Amino acid sequence: MNNTMLFCGNTNKLLAQSVAEHLKMPLAKATIDRFKDGEVMVEILENVRGKDTFIIQSTCSPVNDSIMEILMIADALKRASVASVTAVIPYFGYGRQDRRPRSARVPISAKLIADLIMSSGINRIITVDLHADQIQGFFNIPADNIYFSRVISDDIKENQIGPCAIVSPDVGGVVRARAVVKKIEGSHLVIVDKRRQAPNKTEVMNIIGDVDGLDCILIDDIIDTAGTLTQAAKALKAAGARRIFAYCTHAVLSGPALERIENSEIDLITVSDSIPLQPKVKKSTKIKVLPLGFLLAETIRRVIENLSVSALF
Repeated sequence: MNNTMLFCGNTNKLLAQSVAEHLKMPLAKATIDRFKDGEVMVEILENVRGKDTFIIQSTCSPVNDSIMEILMIADALKRASVASVTAVIPYFGYGRQDRRPRSARVPISAKLIADLIMSSGINRIITVDLHADQIQGFFNIPADNIYFSRVISDDIKENQIGPCAIVSPDVGGVVRARAVVKKIEGSHLVIVDKRRQAPNKTEVMNIIGDVDGLDCILIDDIIDTAGTLTQAAKALKAAGARRIFAYCTHAVLSGPALERIENSEIDLITVSDSIPLQPKVKKSTKIKVLPLGFLLAETIRRVIENLSVSALF
């Protein structure tokens, strides 16, 4: 640990400070600022030669600035002769652009960002709940994808939620929801199948599984505009669900998200602090935050000490 230094960008300094406190280490000194024309400016203010360095930064809004900060901090560190650079990216922006659906003429942006990260000299990345596990394959360097499901299951047990249905709000999230089912005794998996029966017709929510009289817990990786989640909650309530909770790792919460949540059937949404919440979101009685600091700190410690990361889960 004496050969390790932690750096952070401007996106989520509170999370970086939490990680540093758990590791009982200070954040290293650096200037990350802007020139008058908006270009990112970085200067490392400590001797880093031969050190194992970690950059803690979510690539959330402003997404492109966040990415540039990581790349330029990494470049500055490599040019200062560090031993290694690990990028700790709790929320991996552009992760939803991971394929070309139906061969549409669109970029695979997640792969492009992976290429930029590798070209900057970063040796390893640590991230949380990638939108698709396959994104790890976009990197030719070690990529540790750690799972918020461990924190979720501990919180469910602590709140003593009784017999419940663990719900995936779409077919694509089944693996994520199943991981929680395995840890919660007496729970079972339910899937919300959303489909449009004909062009210009409203989408129909089909509930696969029994929810009548049960507490339902929706599991998702990202809550953006909250449309899918609130529609799923409405369908679950119509199917007889008692109370509805939701756990979403990354709280993007753009556009009408907060208004939809406040007016929804959801009793409580629990998110991580991978993305800093806006002041108006913090005031909501329907949103609770579970910190990631300990989980990230423990992952960093295991990387430093060459211990298993997968054993955490």
